[in-house]
Amino acid sequence: MNTDLAGLGHLFVVFFLFHFSSSMVIPAIIDVTMEAVCPGRDECSVAIYLSGFQNAVTGLGAVVVTPIVGNLSDRYGRKALMTLPVTVAILPLFVLACNRSEVYFYVFYVATIVAGIFCQGTMHSLCFAYVSSVRTQADHVRPRRRAAAFALLSGVSAAGFVSGTLTARFLAASSTFQVAAAVATATALYLRVFLPDSGGVSCTDGDQACDPLLQASSSSTSSSASSSDEELSPRLPPHKAGLPSLSDMFTFLTGSLAMSGAATITFFCSLGEHGLETALLYYLKAQFGYSKDEFADLLLIVGAAGMLSQLTVMPILAPILGEEILLIVGLLGGCTQVFLYGIAWSYWVPYLSAAFVILSAFVNPSIRTNVSKNVASNEQGIAQGCISGISSFGSILGPLIFTPLTAWALSETGPFNIKGFSILCAGICTVIAFIISLRMRGAQCSACKKSIVQQEQA
Repeated sequence: MNTDLAGLGHLFVVFFLFHFSSSMVIPAIIDVTMEAVCPGRDECSVAIYLSGFQNAVTGLGAVVVTPIVGNLSDRYGRKALMTLPVTVAILPLFVLACNRSEVYFYVFYVATIVAGIFCQGTMHSLCFAYVSSVRTQADHVRPRRRAAAFALLSGVSAAGFVSGTLTARFLAASSTFQVAAAVATATALYLRVFLPDSGGVSCTDGDQACDPLLQASSSSTSSSASSSDEELSPRLPPHKAGLPSLSDMFTFLTGSLAMSGAATITFFCSLGEHGLETALLYYLKAQFGYSKDEFADLLLIVGAAGMLSQLTVMPILAPILGEEILLIVGLLGGCTQVFLYGIAWSYWVPYLSAAFVILSAFVNPSIRTNVSKNVASNEQGIAQGCISGISSFGSILGPLIFTPLTAWALSETGPFNIKGFSILCAGICTVIAFIISLRMRGAQCSACKKSIVQQEQA
């Protein structure tokens, strides 16, 4: 492994176990929910609305919590704050590990909302910040290697997802929750014992975000070139001792073309993604009669494709193409994936659609890399937290918009027989993100060409 990435092994183990335990229960959740809310039925609007309400409340809480936790990690270290989501995630799994009756289901439902507020986005943003600021043999992961590092981290997440889903395929529903709770507990213990703390983070000479060329013009740089650089890279406000205010977060997200573009793309991607998540499993159950095993098979393909992409394909392509091109390719693959789900004409089409995750898996690491390169090491936590907060905001609107659309499209009283209508609408959000990424790339190329011409003239 490249020395830039040395020292991240324990983080990879924690991230793997965290996703292993959480993804293990996903294939069983739909059946457990339907049994508790609408026993003996394949279609249930109440279950869809419960799921949508859960996602909306979780997203609302995460919008507030994630940037605050990220800011606190800049001050007190990543490990201390990682303990929070890893520990809270144990609670809902433990509830259904005890019993799966209706009463326990609703206790699980409330516990899942509380856990989601502290886990949704928080764990990812803290791990990405850890990668950007951890002290390793090369001092920290250098900006030129962050795309590969973020891809590997996302690939480890996908590996945990695949392993958890595959394990669920061979476990009874009751055993699934017991094993998941045990793994979640082991994750928390492993983090506290083995994961080294990133400690206090500070700007170093190797940090590209601290380079004067990225934040202000040097004495040898022309004012016109400096202007172009500042347009592409943010100048963040001084790091404050207190918690970040809304104005601080707004400044982070609007301080440059790169940050504002990343925030906008993240929002529309999240809106489309959570719209798809809200509708997909209920749509497949109503349209093709999918059950726990079919869900597990589909999720296994999704996870395997994502793992292959992020562990092998993206680390190879990132140094060659750059994160901007990979982002465009990933969004194009995401558009294809969602629209294939929406127009699926046979039970095997969703499996084909899931294979496009090989491309769509580029999106999140590319956005995170772009953000990481545009902020200093001692501000990675709040910057990544703000992006996760934007993603959580999309997760609020997604269920609010797509839950009634899904219930309406799947109902017998709908005006037309297009059960995938809500999924097609989610695809439109991904198309918007794709268009914005093209405009961002065009603007960046124009600014770079203008800067080169002005420097040559000078």
